Parts: sequence; structure tokens; C-alpha cells
Amino acid sequence: MNGSQVPADLLGGHLHVLADAVATGRQPGRGALDGCRAAGTRAAEQGVPLREMVEEALRSAESLGAADLLAALRKVVGALMDGYESAQRVALREEEQARRDFVDDLLEGRSERLAERAEHFGLRLAESYVVAVARGLPEGGAGRVERELVARFGSHNVLVAVHDGLLVCVSPGTLAAATGEFAHHVRAGFEPGWRMGIGRPHRGPGGVVTSFREASNAIDLADRLDLRPQVIKAADLLVFPVLLRDREAIEDLVSTVLSPLREARGGPGPLLRTLEEVFAAQGNQTAAARRLGLSARAVTYRLERVRRLTGFSPDEPTQRFTLETAVLGARLLGWP
Repeated sequence: MNGSQVPADLLGGHLHVLADAVATGRQPGRGALDGCRAAGTRAAEQGVPLREMVEEALRSAESLGAADLLAALRKVVGALMDGYESAQRVALREEEQARRDFVDDLLEGRSERLAERAEHFGLRLAESYVVAVARGLPEGGAGRVERELVARFGSHNVLVAVHDGLLVCVSPGTLAAATGEFAHHVRAGFEPGWRMGIGRPHRGPGGVVTSFREASNAIDLADRLDLRPQVIKAADLLVFPVLLRDREAIEDLVSTVLSPLREARGGPGPLLRTLEEVFAAQGNQTAAARRLGLSARAVTYRLERVRRLTGFSPDEPTQRFTLETAVLGARLLGWP
């Protein structure tokens, strides 16, 4: 070292170029400047701070004071910085690519050196993590959300990336505020029609995959069920995967309970819609009527029509459960 963090060999060529310019009056040629760019690249690769390198280049030139020095120095220092910044851009691109590859491998369950690579990005995969995903990503939205979350929680606590067209946020299960903050920025910055799913906390690399799939499936289910909330928690939808595992049973339930509604004037659609709104309002027929744009009496009439046709009443607890399950199954199956 020469009194700074800059190794002497990185500036040896720089002094030679300057001395030659002073002695001959000629400005540095292409070959000399390429050598300076290469020195700047090596400085970046060795972790030498750019400011230290430039200051040392200027200090070393003070003893060569001459008329032609300033112009030559400007070119030489510019070449050093070009090489340095080029190396930084390459390193940044490589880091971004490594990050994308890691996220893809993590969420797809490809396990090659995951734990080792995860530590590089601040994740400790032995812990429990929650994955939240958002659909409807605007251009530039990923970068904005990531900057906000990293500024608040630190890069070691959150991982934000784009995967399969979804904006993904991976955060520790103990850091519930991170998921809430993610939802806040999605709500503030996404275009109308966005939807967000939140998986449950799971441990280890496989747990991250499970939570990601839960969050993605929550969005799909919410679309199929036409749910109103834009933020959907997988934990709130656990009954639906159970229903879908036995498709034959749910088809039988829908057919048995709801097929008589086909006999209704206007078909089953209006009666199904009425049942959905009543169930969504926890049985409050007045609130359901407001949502449907009907009178409370009209809703009462429709529910009585359902009871007469199907034999199931939404006012009787056991029958209400069967009827509501059948209505949800109908939505999942796209019935009728």
C-alpha cells in the first residue's frame, strides 16, 4: 500500500502514462487508456473504493506539474473510472441473475446448494417463512416495492422478486409486519384488478415452496369463487382443497342438493346468487337484499322458494351448512 487502500501496482501504469504525456506533449493513446480501464476493472474486482483510487491518482500526479498534465490526467482518470464502473455493472448484472436463479430454484423446489445460496441473500432456511404473492404487477412496480421493504426491514429479512409473472415476497413467519407492509404497497401501487394471496408459515426450503403454492392457489380459488376481498389468506380457504380432493363427492352433493333449482322460473342463477349473498352476510337478509338491489321481502320469497325446491332451509343450522357447502361446490365446479 502507498498510504491509502490502493495497491501500488494499480497506479504504476497511470504514472507512466502521465509522465509520457508531460515529456512528449502528446495526449494518451488508445492503448494507454485501455490499460487504465483494465486497472480500474481490477480495482473494482479487488474491492478498492472508487474515491480512494481517484484521490490517489490525483495525489500521485502532483509531482509531475506541467502544462499538458491536466488534460492527460482528465483522460486517464476518466479511463480508470470507466473500467471501474464497467466492472461494477457486470457484477451487478451477475448478482441480479444469481438472485433470479436462486428465487426460481427456491420456489420450484430445486434444492442444489439452496441453504448456502440462501445465506448469501440473508435467508436462514431452517426457520419458518411466509410467502405472499401479488398479481397485476405494473411496470417498475417490483423495484419500488422491494426498495420500500428493504428500507424498512433490511435485505436480510425480506426477499422480493418476480416469478411467473407474480410479485413474490418471502419473509420470516415471525415478521408479520413485512407481509402487511407488502400488502400496503401492492394496494397503493398496483393497477385495478390486482389480487394478493398469502400462504401459511412453513419451515425450511420445502416450506417456502408450500407457502408459495398456497398463496398462488389462494388467488386462483378467489377468482373461481368470485370472492370480494383482494387480499386472500390461504388459511381462510382450507376447506376448498378438501372439497376438491374428492371431486366425485362434491359433484354428487351439488347435483343432489341444487339440481331441483333448475325448475325455478328463470333458472337456478338468481336463487344461487341470493344464497351466496345471504351466506356472505352471515344470514343477514336485509344486508343481502341491499347487495342484490332487492327488497327484503323478495329475498325472503327466494329463500322460501329454495326451501320448497331443495328441501334445505338456510335458517336451520345443519341444513344451512349442507346448502352453503353445495353452493361453494357449485362455484368451484362452474355449475350449472
